[in-house]
Amino acid sequence: MLNGRAKVGIVTKKADGTKYDIKGVLFDKAELTIVIDGYNAPLTAGNFVDLVQKGFYDKLPIDRADGFVVQAGDPDGPDGPKVGYVEGGEVRKLPLEIVVRGDTSPLYSSTTEEDARGNKAVVLPFAADGTLAMAREEYDNDSASSQFFLLLFESDLTPAGRNMMDGRYSVFGYTVDGSQFLRGIGEGDVIQSIKVLEGKENLGKLE
Repeated sequence: MLNGRAKVGIVTKKADGTKYDIKGVLFDKAELTIVIDGYNAPLTAGNFVDLVQKGFYDKLPIDRADGFVVQAGDPDGPDGPKVGYVEGGEVRKLPLEIVVRGDTSPLYSSTTEEDARGNKAVVLPFAADGTLAMAREEYDNDSASSQFFLLLFESDLTPAGRNMMDGRYSVFGYTVDGSQFLRGIGEGDVIQSIKVLEGKENLGKLE
């Protein structure tokens, strides 16, 4: 688990060697900086930072970039048999982890709607470009493992505080630099590296 915050840097490149065209300016690589929130998503944040430390995401492709999200973390692609990070012969899975505003601890394994609090605000909402969350199977709350996604925020489609995603996915971080690259990253782009820039000392074991 992550006891506090961490900061990670993500670098991606085009698989075909072309450049990122961001408003007419060309870049060899896309660079994002993301703050990971272990205060409000300790298990989800800890899992991600642990996988980053292990180099799990390095050289993996971007699996999805559809104008809504940028998603990665599938170890062998959507058609492969693996569905997440395998540890001890089994896929390491996470419980859905959400903090409802006013609560002092996370709600686990249940959406806010299932907890009869679908209208309640969450502490970590989908409210900005580059909101970071874990992907999961639609009908299995506790199926997240290694796949993550970054939201491409659109005020009309995903209005802050009034979208259908808050309370359904474990949000655990926000992009603080480089969000302009999100709409230039495409499916098949390669994650050159994800590194922990700050907060390594906050990663600890679940007791």
